[in-house]
Amino acid sequence: MFPAGALLSWGLLTVAVVPASLGEMYTSLLNVKQAIGVERKLIGYLRTYIDHESERLDDIKRFHAKVSDLHTEVYRGPAAAMANPLLAFTLIKRMHSEWLNVVYSNEAQENAQALRSGYEKEEGDLPKLEDLQGAAKALMRLQDVYALQVASLVRGRFQRVTDGKSIDVYLPAVSVPLSGDDCFQVGKVAYEQEDYYHSVQWLEESVRLFRGTGGIWRPENEGTLEDALDHLAFSHFKTGNVSHALSLSQELLHYDPENGRVLQNVEKYEKLLVSSSPESIRANELRRPTSNHLRTRDTYEMLCRTQGSQQPLQFENPRLFCDYFTNGNPQLLLLPVRREVLSVQPYVVLYHNFITDKEAEDIKRTSHPGLKRSVVAAGEKQATAEYRISKSAWLKGSSHSTVGKLDNKISVLTGLNVKHPYGEHLQVVNYGIGGHYEPHFDHATLPSSPVFKLKTGNRVATFMIYLSTVEAGGSTAFIYANFSVPVVEKAAIFWWNLHRNGQGDADTLHAGCPVLIGDKWVANKWIHEHGQEFQRRCSLNPEE
Repeated sequence: MFPAGALLSWGLLTVAVVPASLGEMYTSLLNVKQAIGVERKLIGYLRTYIDHESERLDDIKRFHAKVSDLHTEVYRGPAAAMANPLLAFTLIKRMHSEWLNVVYSNEAQENAQALRSGYEKEEGDLPKLEDLQGAAKALMRLQDVYALQVASLVRGRFQRVTDGKSIDVYLPAVSVPLSGDDCFQVGKVAYEQEDYYHSVQWLEESVRLFRGTGGIWRPENEGTLEDALDHLAFSHFKTGNVSHALSLSQELLHYDPENGRVLQNVEKYEKLLVSSSPESIRANELRRPTSNHLRTRDTYEMLCRTQGSQQPLQFENPRLFCDYFTNGNPQLLLLPVRREVLSVQPYVVLYHNFITDKEAEDIKRTSHPGLKRSVVAAGEKQATAEYRISKSAWLKGSSHSTVGKLDNKISVLTGLNVKHPYGEHLQVVNYGIGGHYEPHFDHATLPSSPVFKLKTGNRVATFMIYLSTVEAGGSTAFIYANFSVPVVEKAAIFWWNLHRNGQGDADTLHAGCPVLIGDKWVANKWIHEHGQEFQRRCSLNPEE
């Protein structure tokens, strides 16, 4: 555990470099669910350990009772009893070997080793350091995007302040409160990224909870009250709150009065407070840092917190409507599809009840073996990114009969040629803890994009199928068009990515909002320009 404070230079002390792990459990809720089965096995190993240890302790208690009874009832009796050769023999035997066997018994070590061996059997399926960090970052992401109060999250609630009142964003059936050590771990992840905005909030809760337990250490905990105070003091210093950093450091000295590093920090804080003007040392308001990579952050987060259009009187637009749609195709005459036009520019349509429960389960089950961390375009290559947390798999038409059926349904509804290579293989996506995909375009914006590897042009359209529902979060937000679409189970959403002249439509910038509660599965079908020459003709107007 590295110290949170700093000496002289006020910089962070060197942190040991942890080798990169292969942990990607946090990027797919399917993997998180699988971890439950692994923990059930660990519970079984621990139960066996407890049973064996209980038997061992029962034996020790029995031996203790036997010897204590002899000293209470026999050895304090008449002197004649002491002359009994049987008593003398058992006393000598007991002192020679029985005490030795009890004191130097290997049973405790054997029981502990059996527990460790069971743990090691499952070690390959346990979360890695990257998973812990990813899960902590997910909590902070949900905190930010949905404006959740850290204090409410700690109580197992999902609340934000609106007009000065705490309101429930989502009310879970079961509330799972966090411990002081849980909060310490989240705060520590933020701290190690020099993200003091989040570290202050989570470490404040950690200190509060640790104080509430009297600072009692529990064997499962990694952090302690002293650790939390140490990290919190330096976090406050880095945010400009020197007086609070001083008081926390002084509190820390009550537990560790000989800590030279903290003593020097206290001295430095006191000098700073003496030499600074009252205005400069006034407690600074904790402010969230601006984002350098996400310029549309405010709009994105506002759309994630709301649903539908944010444009005044948009609901009165006569060009937005619902109907039963056949697309002029005989296959849909007897059973037309419920169509809902959500937006005209960009053109976005929702098709209700596009997929059946069985079809959705077929697709999800078929994708399981191929799920891998989702990637994004990085020049000519593809790479994982913090702004896309999910796992995905690509399903060919031959992988399951349902895939071919969906391709046919998509073609009938859109009138487009979706056969490979004019349409990409079906991409199935399972989002992780707080899984999201920050604002992006589906079409390529650079000539070097991997999208062009199929040599069938750019992605002219997107057809996204909702394979599951979620309890909260997970909406699709169209940033410049200023509306968001909630997850609608068994529905599909369609939009054009390109104008008729082949230029990208900037209004299709969209995002997958973080999943607050639920297991989000979608399937994407990206349709390319080539093969659609007679399905979506160019306009006579070159600007269209």
